[in-house]
Amino acid sequence: MTDRELINAASAASERAYAPYSGLRVGAAVECEDGTVYTGSNVENAAFCDSICAEKVAIAKAVCDGNRNFRKLAVWAETDEYYMPCGSCRQFLSEFSRDTEILSSRYDGRYVSYRLSELLPRVYTK
Repeated sequence: MTDRELINAASAASERAYAPYSGLRVGAAVECEDGTVYTGSNVENAAFCDSICAEKVAIAKAVCDGNRNFRKLAVWAETDEYYMPCGSCRQFLSEFSRDTEILSSRYDGRYVSYRLSELLPRVYTK
């Protein structure tokens, strides 16, 4: 899958977000090594710490289906800044791969690419 196709999948997933508190609809799409793509959107809660990030939704769907090897993760939100995974999502993804490519996009379609190891250089591991 091309970077653009993965970002478009993340953008489409953001339309299903439940974000009544922040109003920020976030979508994520993760491509597994076998080519399968899983999408997720953020799900907010009045108890804000109980909210779930789009990235975690997509990764959890993949893991529940037995996929744990990730090639790329795209994140998209309707912002003028490149939307980056939060620290908790970076740690969550690092459980499965430190080499995953992260595509951080912004509303106008532009994006930047990083390796997870660049965004989380000193990861906590078991």
